[in-house]
Amino acid sequence: MLLPELPPLPALTRAESEFVDSYLEVVDMVGRINPARSTHTYGALRAAQALVGRAVALRDALALMHARGESDVHAATLVEALRVLDGEKRAFRTALPPDPDR
Repeated sequence: MLLPELPPLPALTRAESEFVDSYLEVVDMVGRINPARSTHTYGALRAAQALVGRAVALRDALALMHARGESDVHAATLVEALRVLDGEKRAFRTALPPDPDR
């Protein structure tokens, strides 16, 4: 059985691609650290340690964009890229789970 084909990524500059990739890596680490969703301290600790490096990569991608004169963030295009890369599902892990009493 073949998997459904994903929509193509929008055209991004290299710095925008690094920005999106680094942002999603940070989101993944924060999701693994989230005390409402993690099950073991060791996994959360490892994610917290990795978060530092991912945050540096995110900062560097934004600094590169700024240095190249990319002063505007094209949110609609970046949102499209985040959706193609499953950003909504990945970001969901950073939120609190629904309260069953509400």
